[in-house]
Amino acid sequence: MSTTRTNRLLAVQRALRDAVDDLAFAAPVSHVYNPLRYAWRPAAAYFRRFLGARKQVLFVGMNPGPWGMAQTGVPFGDVAFVRDWLRIPIDVVPPEGQHPSRPVLGERCERREVSGTRFWGWAQGRFGTPGAFFARFGVLNYCPLCFMEPGAGGNVRNRTPDKLALAEREKLFAVCDEALVAACEVLAPELVVGVGDFAERRAKAALPKSLRVERVLHPSPASPIANRGWAEQVERQLVALGVSLA
Repeated sequence: MSTTRTNRLLAVQRALRDAVDDLAFAAPVSHVYNPLRYAWRPAAAYFRRFLGARKQVLFVGMNPGPWGMAQTGVPFGDVAFVRDWLRIPIDVVPPEGQHPSRPVLGERCERREVSGTRFWGWAQGRFGTPGAFFARFGVLNYCPLCFMEPGAGGNVRNRTPDKLALAEREKLFAVCDEALVAACEVLAPELVVGVGDFAERRAKAALPKSLRVERVLHPSPASPIANRGWAEQVERQLVALGVSLA
């Protein structure tokens, strides 16, 4: 574990946190959460504990889910897995102006983030302990912001970064590209794996051609394919990419 490497990564994430705060988003986006701001303590704990060394493989997700990283500050951050498996205290200061149907409750959030339960559930089932997983793998999100549209109850829609207006996308992607490049310079992965099409496309656009970028299936329950044994499918994809799961 390198203190210098950890401090460099923390500096990258702070810069990303501050840069996205300066961006503006118009309707139909009604609320924007930046968990690197209000959930910085658990996010920083995650970076310090698990991303302080070089990684063979870096998984890159898209952006926070409302019941995952938006609650915990950790990528794919289902509350139960962050608390009970990663053992990170979920110390958050809820932001002002929250969406009434998407409150930030931190550890008190009882909703499960399916993408997170699938991702970290696979890591736990395959590797057993966080230490065994993070000895070779790292996980970051490309974009730290969670976007929501107006609505109430179950009618609230999340808006993914690729669905933003063109001018908004360009400014956001420029900031996130820069952060991803800087993070890869710190973590020096041999392989970057986009979790889903969007993350793969952005990684290929941002990173130097000398760095190999591939893709695995996203664990979202919105994907019919992912609902048919996501972990088994991803293991086959990783093995096909030459990633040892021993």
